[in-house]
Amino acid sequence: MTQLLQKLGMPAPASAHAPALDDFVGYVHVLMLVLFVGWLAYYLLALFRFRQSANAKADYVGVKSHMSTYLEIGVAVVEAVLLVGFAVPLWARAVDEFPVAKGDPKTDPIEVQIMGQQFKWSAHYAGPDNKWGKQEIKSASATNPFGLDANDAAGKDDVVCALGEPFKLPLGRAVICKISSMDVIHSFKLTAMRVTQDAVPGLTIPAHFTPTKADKYIITCAQLCGSGHAVMRGDFEVVSQQDFDKWYAEKAKSGGGGGSFE
Repeated sequence: MTQLLQKLGMPAPASAHAPALDDFVGYVHVLMLVLFVGWLAYYLLALFRFRQSANAKADYVGVKSHMSTYLEIGVAVVEAVLLVGFAVPLWARAVDEFPVAKGDPKTDPIEVQIMGQQFKWSAHYAGPDNKWGKQEIKSASATNPFGLDANDAAGKDDVVCALGEPFKLPLGRAVICKISSMDVIHSFKLTAMRVTQDAVPGLTIPAHFTPTKADKYIITCAQLCGSGHAVMRGDFEVVSQQDFDKWYAEKAKSGGGGGSFE
């Protein structure tokens, strides 16, 4: 199913749950195609069989066959199988079952705060000390979307990529994105990762995935958010753990969490 979707324009899957999601979407579309062809054929058959020229006198009894009932039951069974056998387990694995930290900083999930604002995406990491810098909503601004306190010692090594600045993620390591918005409702969409989550002002909504392919990717906005919606994007790169650690250390030294974003 994944190869078929790629031929139809979908990018290659780049996260652990993406192939299963592609398969499910493919099965649903196959069912829809079968229903479309089947019901169209039935409609054309009914038009031909019950045409006026062949049925000059109305028949108030009509067709007595139960074939339509059997077909509807069959469709309901297939839909139940797709729902219970595929959709529910996939939802649990890809949405509800978040990765859990086990005490290893090299393999534990890495958490990233994602902030949407008209019309850019920003990212914020806790830094090498794994302590988030103090954040206050009153300090938030267009150039300091996370409201970081420049005087907080814990935030001095925080890694911040603001106003569309590209950021990086490690290959094969679970990522938990904590998504919010500064202004209106946006939608955080990573097509290659098969991830979409609304960014709502005043809320922090988590989403998770595990990158499986090193490459450069684009964050788009899947919610009409204003005049610049079409150009709202963010860039990030999935790299090896070694390259990520090097980039992370360099960004932390620059004092990105110190509140200087302009």
